[in-house]
Amino acid sequence: MARIPTRDKDLPPEVTIIFKEIEDTFGTVPNLFRTYAHYPPLLHTNWEKVKAMLMQGRLSRKLKEVIAILVSLDNDSAYCLATHTGDMLALGVTQEEIDSLQDNLDQTDFSLKEKALIHLAREANRAPHGISDDAFLALRDAGASNAEIVEALGVMELFAAFNKFLVTLDVDIEFN
Repeated sequence: MARIPTRDKDLPPEVTIIFKEIEDTFGTVPNLFRTYAHYPPLLHTNWEKVKAMLMQGRLSRKLKEVIAILVSLDNDSAYCLATHTGDMLALGVTQEEIDSLQDNLDQTDFSLKEKALIHLAREANRAPHGISDDAFLALRDAGASNAEIVEALGVMELFAAFNKFLVTLDVDIEFN
């Protein structure tokens, strides 16, 4: 049971505008954003960040969704796991492929550079102090640019924050 109810009524105009944009993008307004609506500046900021991190940039949406799933798995966020598993299925990835990501990333069709970026994002989420300079040399040897490294870490950052927010408030998963 959610610790804070979603906000659906008596919405200020700025929230209504953002909700319309979210619904136009996703077909619905996820409970994550309905919860953020209690503090409209945070709703606005996080919606802008979702657009920048998931819908723009050099990295593929599939790569970003994998980062979202693995970070959410590591942070035990059932909400984000459900959401981004659905997104991956919509991208044509099978459930079997999704289930094997955690243990079999090396056997996926991602390039060496993409695998290195996924690994970096996951390690940065788990233990950022443990990332060595050699890891960055390997990223560069695999062809990762500074922009791609920052983008991958930005996706990790977004989902690490979402995970903690969602788990703390026990936000209800509105779909399955």
